[in-house]
Amino acid sequence: NLIMVDRKKLKNPNGLILGTPGSGKSFSAKREIANAFLVTDDDIIINDPEGEYSPLVNRLKGQVIKISPNSTQFINPMDINANYSEEDNPLSLKADLILSLCELVVGGKEGLLPVEKTVIDRCVHLIYRKYFANPCPENMPILEDLYNALLQQDEKEAHHVATALEIYVKGSLNLFNHRTNVNVNNRIVCYDIKELGKQMKKLGMLIVQDQVWGRVTANHSSGKSTRYYMDEMHLLLKEEQTAAYSVEIWKRFRKWGGIPTGLTQNVKDLLSSREVENIFENSDMIIMLNQAAGDRQILAKQLNISPHQLSYVTHSGEGEGLLFFGNVILPFVDRFPTDLELYRIMTTKLGEVSEGAQK
Repeated sequence: NLIMVDRKKLKNPNGLILGTPGSGKSFSAKREIANAFLVTDDDIIINDPEGEYSPLVNRLKGQVIKISPNSTQFINPMDINANYSEEDNPLSLKADLILSLCELVVGGKEGLLPVEKTVIDRCVHLIYRKYFANPCPENMPILEDLYNALLQQDEKEAHHVATALEIYVKGSLNLFNHRTNVNVNNRIVCYDIKELGKQMKKLGMLIVQDQVWGRVTANHSSGKSTRYYMDEMHLLLKEEQTAAYSVEIWKRFRKWGGIPTGLTQNVKDLLSSREVENIFENSDMIIMLNQAAGDRQILAKQLNISPHQLSYVTHSGEGEGLLFFGNVILPFVDRFPTDLELYRIMTTKLGEVSEGAQK
């Protein structure tokens, strides 16, 4: 029997797809993406750290934005729109994003110092004055404007932050020091960040998440929903500042017509702190595929799963598991026909990927 659900009817439509490598996480996400594309008018945005979604997005005539050191496609982390925050001053939320970005670049194990946070926040407000006085594309700040503003401050901490930012502004990692030059308004957009290095990948995911928030707020005014799929979600939950920003965005999505879905194999990171645990508590749809032994016990306790129900995610095959939908827990087995074109453009099995991509 087909299992059809409408996440918009949930009190909180946010979702998680959890499973070990090879259990079918990305395939499950692609199944829902294809269905949402066909039966709704929702916009769909994908944060793709492993370059797995391009064949499907291209087939649906979407936009694949490849972000890499060698790419000529750019997105500006400083982009903002008038609807960016429900508060009178959208800069407060934007400042949170830029603090998170600087945390990854400057913070290290100890994070940003209070004085560093103060000078960054001060400079953020300075560099957006020109844009808000005349909000045209050429007045949108770029990272270099923040860098220059920091250099003009008296505090030595400001110069320390500027020095750390220099490689991202003038050096070999300057791919985020450009104005956005791609179409981010296609109905389905995939941000492919596979070719970014480990540290740059976290930056890329954070910046993409901010682009999504901008799209969510813009769509909200026209009554349109925005679905957001974030693969390898655990990468943003390791640093305190990026985790805090991610949790805040996750909580805000529902109010603004956003439907986010996080994919991860790392359940422990989802429950690493009380704050991050909010992602779990703010997700009324969970697709749980095969789980490692340690994660099974954690999830059983967190979600009150019975031993019998737990058997469905114990050494289970691809596409088998439990669906949590509101107060309903439903076992499922997904046997998707392998002779369909849709299968060929959704599979990530090595021998079948190239075939699907060619077709």
